[in-house]
Formats: sequence, C-alpha cells, structure tokens
Amino acid sequence: MRNVESNRDEFIVAASAWLEANVPSRWRENRGALDEHESTQIRREWDACLFEGGYAGLSLPKVHGGQGLSMVEEVIFSELSARAQAPDGLARIGRILTAPTLIVHGNEAQLARYLPRLVNGDEIWCQGFSEPSAGSDLAGVTCTAKKVDGGYLVNGRKTWTSFARLADRCLLLALSLPGAPRYKNLSMFLLDMKQAGVRIEPIKQASGLSHFAEVIFEDAFVSDFDLVAMDGDGWKIAMTVLTNERGAVEAASRYVEIRADMDLLNSSLAGQAEHKLALEKLDIRIEMIRWQTSKVIDLDETSEEFNQATSILKLAWSELWQEISNLGITTAGPTDYRHWRFQYLETRAATIYSGSNEIQRNIISDRILGLPR
Repeated sequence: MRNVESNRDEFIVAASAWLEANVPSRWRENRGALDEHESTQIRREWDACLFEGGYAGLSLPKVHGGQGLSMVEEVIFSELSARAQAPDGLARIGRILTAPTLIVHGNEAQLARYLPRLVNGDEIWCQGFSEPSAGSDLAGVTCTAKKVDGGYLVNGRKTWTSFARLADRCLLLALSLPGAPRYKNLSMFLLDMKQAGVRIEPIKQASGLSHFAEVIFEDAFVSDFDLVAMDGDGWKIAMTVLTNERGAVEAASRYVEIRADMDLLNSSLAGQAEHKLALEKLDIRIEMIRWQTSKVIDLDETSEEFNQATSILKLAWSELWQEISNLGITTAGPTDYRHWRFQYLETRAATIYSGSNEIQRNIISDRILGLPR
C-alpha cells in the first residue's frame, strides 16, 4: 500500500509540474474571449501536447497507446487539470467513450486500428445517438443500417452531435434488424464521417458557437469491419457507452471547467460579504462531486454499487454548473462579463445533453431506488 501511495504522490508532483509548464496562457487567461477558431485550435494542440507529455489515455492499455495506469490516475489528472485551468481536448469523446467501449466489445483488429489514433489525438470522434424524432427514447432510433455486400448502408438523421463538424469517425447506433424485438434490433458501428453520403448541418447555439450539429446520412457506407460485436448487440453496447458518458471519468473531465469557473468566481467576488455564503455552498458542492468521483473509482465497474454511485454524477455537475454561471452573469464586472455571458448561454444545454436530467431522475427512481412507475 505504501508503495502505491508513493507512486501516486510522485505522479501528482510530476503531473502538476507538467501542467504548470504546458497549459497555454492564452487559454488560462482569455478562454472566455476566444473565438471558435482559436478555441478549436488550442484544444486540438492540447490533445497532441497530452500525448507527447505521456498524459493521454492514462488508464488505457499500453499495447494500444495508453499509459497502462489505473482509473485513479485518470481522475487525479483531471482534478489537477482543473486546478491548472487546462483546456478540454477535442479527442475527449474518443478517449472517454469510444476507447473503453471498444476494449469491452470490440475485436483485436478494431483495437489495433483505432485505439492508437484515439490516444494520440489524430482522430476526432463524435457520438451518433440522439435523433430528431426519438427524443430521449434511445431504443426508438429510426436511423437505419441496411445490410449489403461487404457492409451496411446507413440512412437517417442524428442530432445534437458534438464535434460532428470536426469528427473523423462516429460511434453510431442504428436500426439494423427492423423485424427483431425492441432492444434486439440495434447495432453499433464505427462510421467514417469524411465519406460521401454524410451531410453535416451545424446547430448554432445561444452562445454563438456550434458545438452540435444535425447529421444526415444518405446511403453512407460502413464496412463489416466496423460493426462492433454482433448484429443486434447495439443496445447492450450503448449501455456501456452511456455508463462511461455519465460516469466517473466524464464527471472528472467536466470538473476541469467547473472548478476553473468557481475559482474565477471566488477571485472576482472575494471580499464581498453578500456573496460569501453562496460561494461557500457552491464550492462545497464542487468538492462533493470530486469526492464522489474519487469514491467511484475504487468500485468494481460491473457491480450494482458502482451503478448506484455513478447515477447521481451527471445530475450533480450539470445543475451545479448552471448555478455557478447564473451567479457569474448576475455579478460580472466589465473585465469578465464576456466570459460569464458565454458560460451562461453554454451551460443551458448541460442538463439536456448526455440524457436530459428529467430522464436521469426517472432512471434513478426506477433502476436505482426501485420506486413504482
């Protein structure tokens, strides 16, 4: 135990020093004032910087380009990144969602092809789950994947797709067996976003940016090689994706920006007695998210206790972030007003994406607490 603790202490010291030396000052000091092009460029460069520094894919196997460490180091690094106000890279979906999903469900050829490029940031991924007509009913997706010689032809629409405009690949859930029972009729694919047959229509947000897009597939081809597991296994694989999306690593990743916003609030409102209690309560709630995340990483990911411990994380960080931005915009001075205006508008979507919070509460009530419907 002492050796493990010593190694982690050494990791913390080394990672802290590396972040201090490498976090771009432009991001740390002006991230709220950067335009979309500048923000994208810094985040792309940060992915490469993480890889070169040995901090990309910390918990992924070395054989696939990761560092072979544990989830503990992954979460610790996210916390340190938050303190250092580091950028959130564009490769986040690939590293947090696609990589662990392929490790569980993919084959060796898929792992060899995709994981190294996920880790080094060469390929950006998006997630094709939500649809205009399906709402929060993931099992009701209507985007189809029709079997043809050598693969499938994909037709339909996905919406609220993060990073779609920049993505090289899409982790796509589609209806491939229309005659099969519900939950047995879906498949998961690794679709090439740069091919003909993929049309991207950016969705402009209230903040002025376009993180999301609607994606239209018109006979887009995905090969048999890029079918994950078996035809009809899509729902099972989607549950793995969503566990990662709403779990400890995602919460730790979100903690990065939320902690940075809280530090800005603490600094700008320091000495203002009327805000002292509100700041203390918000700060405590942020550290409760960090505590809960730290608690989760020691649990068996296949256990019921793990599901219970992670179930509240997405609700907690998304609603807290909105409250922080609310206080920021109502108290902002001239030097940071632009930042808080941007964050206020950006965080409006936080309680909708990754499964709306209303749906999250239903899931907790039904699957965790066992309450009657």
